[in-house]
Amino acid sequence: MSTQQANNPLHGLTLEAIVTTLVERLGWEELSYRVDINCFQNDPSIKSSLKFLRKTPWARKKVESLYLQLMA
Repeated sequence: MSTQQANNPLHGLTLEAIVTTLVERLGWEELSYRVDINCFQNDPSIKSSLKFLRKTPWARKKVESLYLQLMA
């Protein structure tokens, strides 16, 4: 394992897996409450969320942080 990824808890996880897990555990309503972004509030879907999160680094960081909090 490279030293660059050795301490990265998200290594090997796709963004789709992260979002899917959050939706399964929290549901869209709670997810939109915890991460206040439009793609989780108005007609949410995994596909539209991934499209937005891939283009928006600050939102992706929030989602990844929430995932790490829930999995800790």
